[in-house]
Amino acid sequence: MANEYGDETQTYAQVVNGRRSIRGYLDKPVPKELIEEVLEMAMRSPSSMNTQPYHFHVITGEPLDRIRKGNTERILAGEPDSREFRKGHPFQGVHRERQVGCAIQLFEAMGIERDDKEKRQDWVLRGFRQFDAPVCVIITYDKELSDADDTVFDCGAVTTTLVNAAWSKGLGCVINSQGIMQSPVVREHAHIPDDQVIMKAVALGWPDPDFPANPVKITRRPVEEAARFVGFE
Repeated sequence: MANEYGDETQTYAQVVNGRRSIRGYLDKPVPKELIEEVLEMAMRSPSSMNTQPYHFHVITGEPLDRIRKGNTERILAGEPDSREFRKGHPFQGVHRERQVGCAIQLFEAMGIERDDKEKRQDWVLRGFRQFDAPVCVIITYDKELSDADDTVFDCGAVTTTLVNAAWSKGLGCVINSQGIMQSPVVREHAHIPDDQVIMKAVALGWPDPDFPANPVKITRRPVEEAARFVGFE
């Protein structure tokens, strides 16, 4: 299974370097068997002491439409954010600069002007609609492990492996938090048990080649800025 966004003949380096976050999808179903292949690959990611604290709730069709509708209605009604994991303080300094830089790249691709409030709001609402993807994977973890930093590390590892595995199969993904900001809606329609904490959402589907933001490759800082090498002299 392959398209211009992924090819099973790619090397690992080609998958990692070629992958992009996909924010526009074709209205085309994704076979359950293909998603199971992707998840099986994702679960080969490192896990602290093999605890494997994560769970995947794979949603499509009418249940996903109900989540989209509930998310959108609640945010437009001014309902406060109800994420179930810590999000910290608003970004400042260099982290805020990188956040803004990402938005600038995407808005330029989409033709969204700084003062176009209608288009900017529509862009935000896309996130609450899971970017209109045909599938959404909700990542949760066991509540009894909530006080362990290794748990969220493991969830990050499995989610990263998931999006790379999906890309290798020709699928696109975008990891997002907007899709789970209204956690009561997600918990109800995805039938998530009370003993799990809702962590992240991953929109998944076939990339739309005509969606303007899909070719955008967000800028990364150079290795020499991010890494220190000790003892190599």
